Amino acid sequence: MTYADVAIAARRAFDLSIAEATQLNGGSFGSVWDVLLSDDRRVVLKCAPDPHVKLLTYEADMVGEEANYLRLAGPAAGAPTAELLYVDDEFVFMSHLPGTALSDLPAGADEQRIREESGAAIAHLHTVTGDFFGYAGARPRAANWPDAFAAIIDATLADAVAWGVVLPVPPEEISAAVAAHRDLLATITTPSLLHFDLWDGNVLAEGGHLSGLVDGERYLWGDPLVDFVSPALFRDMLDDPDHPFARGYAKVNPFTIDHGVRNRLRLYQLYLYLLMIVEYPSRGMDPADDPDRWDTLCTLVRTRVEMLLQPPDRDPRQ
Repeated sequence: MTYADVAIAARRAFDLSIAEATQLNGGSFGSVWDVLLSDDRRVVLKCAPDPHVKLLTYEADMVGEEANYLRLAGPAAGAPTAELLYVDDEFVFMSHLPGTALSDLPAGADEQRIREESGAAIAHLHTVTGDFFGYAGARPRAANWPDAFAAIIDATLADAVAWGVVLPVPPEEISAAVAAHRDLLATITTPSLLHFDLWDGNVLAEGGHLSGLVDGERYLWGDPLVDFVSPALFRDMLDDPDHPFARGYAKVNPFTIDHGVRNRLRLYQLYLYLLMIVEYPSRGMDPADDPDRWDTLCTLVRTRVEMLLQPPDRDPRQ
């Protein structure tokens, strides 16, 4: 979008002009603008990609799903969420949440407290429940979690084929790793609202406290443990007995770490890291530009598959 496009969008949504507008960086999917309206309200505009752009399967109608996430998460007390102001087929306006992303905080900031508060906020978000598992709309979903998760993985593997991505593990091994834990996945019988994209850039803080959780358009319904992956990218949160996110979550919703919990988390790590590999060409990324990141992702996918296919009596971290 251009500044002129933002002005047209504000006129359509609010019948107002804009005093200023600044494009925000950090994301890699749509266009996001911080907008000051002529009535002094500060709002955020998110625009969908061009309708002719090829997307990954789970990315269908992301603007509409951003609006749906705001509707769903808004009533969850304790989970700071923007208010939906306007949505159509091209863009969504929402209220502006104050704060600075965790990824941009100055050195010396008390990140531990903010991460603990974000864990508690996500525990509150998970009290919102749905009536199916998986993604909304015409995307992978099912009446139970094992079928939904298997469909999500299958769609991601199909995206890899469609985009010509060579995976670090044969697709059949990835499918086998998921299938081997169908009974474990079946223990999840309540579809909780999941944010899924809780990397530091989507966690806002102000005055040393959590002030917002943003970019919920990738939400889905399923196992709360899914949200334990992205706050600890490239690491295993359950290996840290006092991780602040887990500590904050447990204060609201206590949980026990056992072998089943570890394997569920490995399944969800496998999905996120697989997705991060498959999305390379759709984001215009080249492994050669950052070989360390690519190698790390490939290693994480390989090790998760190996762990998930390991006989229980040979797993050193039961």
